[in-house]
Amino acid sequence: MHNDGLSETILSAKPVFDGRILHVEVLDVTLPDGSPAKREVVRHPGAAAVLPMWPDGTVTMERQYRAPLDRVFWEVPAGKLDHKGEDRLDAAKRELLEETGLVADKWVHLGDYASSVGFTDEVIGLYAACGLHAGATHLDEGEFLRAERRPFAEVLADVLAGRIIDGKTVCAVLQANERLRTGEIVP
Repeated sequence: MHNDGLSETILSAKPVFDGRILHVEVLDVTLPDGSPAKREVVRHPGAAAVLPMWPDGTVTMERQYRAPLDRVFWEVPAGKLDHKGEDRLDAAKRELLEETGLVADKWVHLGDYASSVGFTDEVIGLYAACGLHAGATHLDEGEFLRAERRPFAEVLADVLAGRIIDGKTVCAVLQANERLRTGEIVP
């Protein structure tokens, strides 16, 4: 897509790493002024994230250790797409069941979140899940997390105060808060 003379032209893409979750390419590009440049791009199939919302004003959140920042984070349930092009709502339903054991009657698409447009093509579909029913979790091998219900107002306050900093969670909580305000979401 060309935007007012701001777009770059990709001349070539060289794969430099092919991992289980992500792939890295080095692109040779021509800048808008005609000069050459290189771009390092992380390719990711995408993901889906879910904010499970209960009628009593609570939401189900997860605590999970994340190695890149070496700490435990509060997050919404989420997971990567099984393949590029997988329907994000289908992935959201799968991840909600696997990680929390919950199934939802109603789904609201909160929008899509591009996690870091400066170096990756990852896009995460954000959803609110309502009309929740409990079932059994089915965590992936090597996945360790703890799901807990928390008051939504407390989670929102933690986002606004910078105590919750996971990007997909921040976006999902802020989007859900607006949808609650307008009545689009009724847990």
